[in-house]
Amino acid sequence: MAVIFDFAIQNAQMLLVLLLAPLLTGFVRKAKARLLRRQGPPLLQPYRDLLRLSRKEAVLAEHSSWLFRVIPYLIFASTWVAASLVPTFAAGLLFNWSADLIAIIALLGSARFFLALAGMDAGTSFGGIGSSREMMIATLAEPATIMIVFTLALLAGSTQLSHVAGFMMSPTVGLRVSLGLALVALVMVAIAENARIPIDNPATHLELTMVHEAMLLEYSGRHLAVIELAASLKLLLYISLIACVFVPWGQAAPGAGAGAQFIGVAAYVGKLAVGGLLLALFETAVAKMRVFRVSDFLGAALMLGLLGTLLLFVSRSL
Repeated sequence: MAVIFDFAIQNAQMLLVLLLAPLLTGFVRKAKARLLRRQGPPLLQPYRDLLRLSRKEAVLAEHSSWLFRVIPYLIFASTWVAASLVPTFAAGLLFNWSADLIAIIALLGSARFFLALAGMDAGTSFGGIGSSREMMIATLAEPATIMIVFTLALLAGSTQLSHVAGFMMSPTVGLRVSLGLALVALVMVAIAENARIPIDNPATHLELTMVHEAMLLEYSGRHLAVIELAASLKLLLYISLIACVFVPWGQAAPGAGAGAQFIGVAAYVGKLAVGGLLLALFETAVAKMRVFRVSDFLGAALMLGLLGTLLLFVSRSL
């Protein structure tokens, strides 16, 4: 009976992240519009857009290969699995053994590779520009992510997310400079990986500045709907990762009853709301930077992650 309950909780988490991802995107858009004194789109508009796109016919590029049709589903599967591995409202889930930071980075890297490949497969100039910029950002963001993982692994003694979250909830952690540096670096990497301001503007289609949207110009219909859903899942994944590692409070303990699970869900939704509001505030307060300054932005994230790791080697109390 316990195995059935654990399996149901794991499935509930997979469905929860899938259902909340478009809502988070709609909440960020609505919050940004309100901060700019505009009414903005309805909160449920992303669901309507996905439904509308799924009903349209998928138009394929003339010179595209079979990969062009398969890649959207590969991107969605990789991102959904990665988002489902992050402990959200409960710890000690059935697939807890696979919730490893290295595995999540590998899944996200695979999705990024397929997306860049799709941008080049159509043979258009904009797709090639977007793919080259995406790979440039990846070469800078992934080393920073690895250094953040090293910092957390040196502190918690493991790269497994449930173990890291349990360590962060222990009273022996305290305030550490290395954790503060890792948090700032992870936020910077999350902004870059999700193509948000100041790295990219997801609300524009300017040919000279767009990165993520340039790789999607040839997609339409259900293919575009699947990729857009994967992008929303990726945003939710990074906010969930930050909440799991640095704000793990409110998670239901392993083997807890239904009441604790509902409290965990409420706490998780509250964390997503706070994260979405902070993202909207940040994007409203800053402007998009030039493409050539992205290396400076991600280089700073890499140095913060490296300093966090070095501080732990110098002194375990930091």
